[in-house]
Amino acid sequence: MAYKLNHKTSDGIIAIVGPTASGKTAVAIDLASDIGGEIVSADSMAVYRGMDIGTAKPTPEEQLSAKFHLIDVADPARPFSVGDFQRLAHSAIDDIIHRNLPAIVVGGSGLYIRAAIDGLDSSIPAGDIELRRKLFDEARLYGKEFVHNKLREIDPISAERIHPNNLKRVIRALEIYQATGNPPSVIFANDSKRVRRYPQARLFGLSLERDELYARIEERVDAMIEAGLVKEVERLLDNGIDPNLPSMQGLGYKEIAGFLNGDYGRDEGIDLLKKNTRRFAKRQFTWFRADSRILWINVSKRTVKEVSNLIKESLSNE
Repeated sequence: MAYKLNHKTSDGIIAIVGPTASGKTAVAIDLASDIGGEIVSADSMAVYRGMDIGTAKPTPEEQLSAKFHLIDVADPARPFSVGDFQRLAHSAIDDIIHRNLPAIVVGGSGLYIRAAIDGLDSSIPAGDIELRRKLFDEARLYGKEFVHNKLREIDPISAERIHPNNLKRVIRALEIYQATGNPPSVIFANDSKRVRRYPQARLFGLSLERDELYARIEERVDAMIEAGLVKEVERLLDNGIDPNLPSMQGLGYKEIAGFLNGDYGRDEGIDLLKKNTRRFAKRQFTWFRADSRILWINVSKRTVKEVSNLIKESLSNE
């Protein structure tokens, strides 16, 4: 049954979320092909140009299979905030549904999904470059726990939610506190009470058993290394991209940059990437499980087409 869209509402917005390596992109491409939709990437790293392997960005072939938005829209040498993303995402979504097409928002970054679907408070301050550099320097000199403890002192709730290894988010939270004088957890809690940008959006989550997910993560990291992730990071560093920039704090880039910097060996860097990716997947589940709107689909032992068909059936049965 075809999915009929009323472009005057947010009925034409579909979100596919879930942990890394769960197959979101493949399902989105198949769904877009069947219902004539376009894909809006809600990935905090796929926005950066020249960062392809470590971000698991859709391949050129995949990008020919469906129309993608918000890929390669940012310079990795310059700050790019979630506010920047939100403006571009809403523009893309509004354009797609205005053309009477479904907008399929895809990603594993909970904050970016929320920015795209619900919208974040536009008064949340932009990044403080000087403070960010200072905190990155402190993390390098004294360790990530040192910076994380600063967050714990001013906002225990955010500190509990953000792992010390997620330095980018820890620093962002400290930036918000520095600029507003209010704990980020309070700001985001108040923000969540606002009217959602697209209240009728349908959200689908892809899940699978932990052992299978971890096996997929292992395979993905090995495939990234085989595809040339080390050379990609080396090229970025050779081009003058500061390893302390937010773009270089993403999974794959910070671990390989540490290896290239001589902080540890190649094998240790790869093992660290796998461990950090597993931890990230666990945090993704925690974030998305808190959203009661999400209809979860277990993708284990299901093909991409089967998962896509389940989404279509759910959409058509409304």
